[in-house]
Amino acid sequence: MQTKTPLRSTFRLTRRGRLALVAAGAVVAGTAVAVPLLVVGGDEPGRPEPKPVTLVIPEGRRAGQVYDAIDKVLKLPSGSTRKSVGKAGLKLPGEAEGNPEGYLFPATYPVRQGATPESLLRDMVTTAERKFDAAPVAAGAQRNAMNLYQAITIASIVQAEAGTKADMGKVARVVLNRLERGMPLQMDSTLNYGLNRTTLSTTEDDTRIESPYNSYQRMGLPPTPIDNPGEDAMRAALNATPGDWLYFVTVKPGDTRFTADYTTHMRNVAEFNARHQSAAAGTPGPRQSPASSAPATR
Repeated sequence: MQTKTPLRSTFRLTRRGRLALVAAGAVVAGTAVAVPLLVVGGDEPGRPEPKPVTLVIPEGRRAGQVYDAIDKVLKLPSGSTRKSVGKAGLKLPGEAEGNPEGYLFPATYPVRQGATPESLLRDMVTTAERKFDAAPVAAGAQRNAMNLYQAITIASIVQAEAGTKADMGKVARVVLNRLERGMPLQMDSTLNYGLNRTTLSTTEDDTRIESPYNSYQRMGLPPTPIDNPGEDAMRAALNATPGDWLYFVTVKPGDTRFTADYTTHMRNVAEFNARHQSAAAGTPGPRQSPASSAPATR
């Protein structure tokens, strides 16, 4: 007689942070509240085995999105996981000041019976610690004259700004070149993180807000990572592609243009805006930042 393998329930954050159930190869948008997480009593005669449950955290999701996903997968009131951070005993560097942003490593995590927000957060931070404390990572940070927390912060910007894996090394180089030249980063991704939003549109007024994440007004890196980067972004931050680029703009999918010349960059931006005009005649597309045009979250 053929034995049937118990179905696996997998929850993952979608590109815009919604929680989805991945079942039988299909992605069904929704929330964890709408579906059972575990079938209890699986060891009783005639009862099915418990369904293994996993939570998938993709690269580039913010801590707030991860907290919401944990609340949903554990069927907890909204805000429960956020309130649990301080008592989770997370092993974070001193620079983080208790904020796990950047250390909730993107991966697939089992959600076992009895799981708590604290246990899931510890799993994520432990995974990050194992990945980031590896010798090649430490050596890469030292080679670039930065500490590990700075490297993770750069990786989080790379994760947010790069449209493709192939662009990550170049985006990292733009960040490093601007830092070395004493230029503000002028990244929309950091600005939007401070505004707690994800958007393609950034106005001139936005760039004047008082925020430690306003990289138009403030020099250097933002005070914390702006998302939770994956290994590819971290690798790019530590091994940036050689080049003199200071600007980039994604004119269309698959066509990101990097340049060291501001005039050339503005021509590229003009082409971007021409391609992204709204349906209303004469209405321009979204404003582009001097350094980049990538959305904050992909």
